[in-house]
Amino acid sequence: MLENFASLLSGFQVVFDPQNIGVCMLGAILGLIVGAMPGLGSLAGVALLLPLTYKFNPTTAIIMLGALYYSNMYGGAFSAILLNIPGDSPAITTALDGYPMAKKGRPGQALMTANFASFIGGTIGILILTITASGLAKLGLNFGYAEMTLILLIAMTSISWLIGENPTKGVVITMLGILVASIGMDTLSGVPRYNFDNIYLMGGITFTPFIIGAVGFAQVIKLVNERKADEEKRKSGTYEAVKLSIRSSMLTRHDFKRLLPPVLRSSLLGTFVGVLPGSGATTGSMVGYAMQKKFKSEEPMGTGAIEGIAASESGNNSAAAGAFAPLLALGIPGSGTGAVLLGGLMMWGLNPGPLLFETNPDFCWSLISSLYIANIFTLAVAVAVIPFLIKILSVPIKFMIPIITCVCIVGAYSTSYSMYGVIVMFVSGIVGYILDKNGFPTAPMLLAFVLAPMLEENMRKAFIASQGSLSVFADSTLKIVLLAIFLVLVLTPSFKALMRKIKSKNSTSV
Repeated sequence: MLENFASLLSGFQVVFDPQNIGVCMLGAILGLIVGAMPGLGSLAGVALLLPLTYKFNPTTAIIMLGALYYSNMYGGAFSAILLNIPGDSPAITTALDGYPMAKKGRPGQALMTANFASFIGGTIGILILTITASGLAKLGLNFGYAEMTLILLIAMTSISWLIGENPTKGVVITMLGILVASIGMDTLSGVPRYNFDNIYLMGGITFTPFIIGAVGFAQVIKLVNERKADEEKRKSGTYEAVKLSIRSSMLTRHDFKRLLPPVLRSSLLGTFVGVLPGSGATTGSMVGYAMQKKFKSEEPMGTGAIEGIAASESGNNSAAAGAFAPLLALGIPGSGTGAVLLGGLMMWGLNPGPLLFETNPDFCWSLISSLYIANIFTLAVAVAVIPFLIKILSVPIKFMIPIITCVCIVGAYSTSYSMYGVIVMFVSGIVGYILDKNGFPTAPMLLAFVLAPMLEENMRKAFIASQGSLSVFADSTLKIVLLAIFLVLVLTPSFKALMRKIKSKNSTSV
């Protein structure tokens, strides 16, 4: 451990070179901007800016890209909280409580909660990465297809029962998300599914247009209904514009007490999830949020609870830090963004793996050191821009409708460079509005849409490896523990319903 911290200090010496500190700050600022723009996200941001690093030396280049990837986790929360449009997939769960909290008149506190939760979660993740970089990567290798299947089953069960207030509606909407995710080419056999002989559907439903429509454009349709009431308020003088400064947005001591427990829990869990091959920040935020539903919150989750924002943001930031462990120590990317970073490492002549920390220690520890600097600098910038971001809420709805619509169209088009993405966005927006209007929460559908392909791929590979035997899911202590957790989650709602019936019978008989 002491050797790791000594190496970290030598890494800081490299990072504090004027050129390196400059690109670290530039990456942090660009990451915030990219993260806040729906339709881009860390994958597109890192891929687009990778050519800019060709003339840099490898250390300077990876410092910039690492800072961009990391600060992107912050930026995704901005549009999720203020507009109910997640900037990227990890921010889906942030929107569940962030937007309701902003609607309650506390947008500044919601943004501040997201910023501080991201900072604390990221710091914990980077500290764990510093202490156990190579050890974490080896631990992640113990999780094969069967273990990942059980973890994803646990996550899917948590979605259907915990996020949907009505368990039946939660299950129905989760199944709808799985069905939509099944459209397109089978990832293993290459056979088209549910494409109805449509060439566009053979590629499946693109995630970004789908989420922008189901959340963002559905919000536009809601705003159309609210436009008349907003204009009447402004004409009558009863409208109160939101005016917040950094000082008035600061969290109270009580708020900090509320956010610390979920931040600590989600940070530890998120770091571990980030280490697992194929997981990433999205799974970290979802699992962290689902776990928080098991604990008490001062306000109901999904209604603007600080605990919900804190669990989601700390989960995705710590997972982003944890994802660097398998990337550097084993050469295994944990997400699409990690794959782009891996390509960059190879392009610069580096071979990620167990020997990287021995052959290129300056490179590895400079990258880890830069994450600390990027975390601090991103927090400062994110806090400083809050007064400017709050002005978005003061814009009249009649102007917000065309602005958000344009953002949705551009975000949907940028992923496919065709009108197919825009059509998916419009259709999913209408469906999302209809579902919400009838009391069906859209969040379980979106989360299931993200997790279902990963679940299917891991489950089928597990069956292929075991030649179809179910014993592959219970042939080790770790698998039995995960299986037990899954069964408890499945049976708990039925057990609670049975206990309520018994109590009601006893009360009526008395």
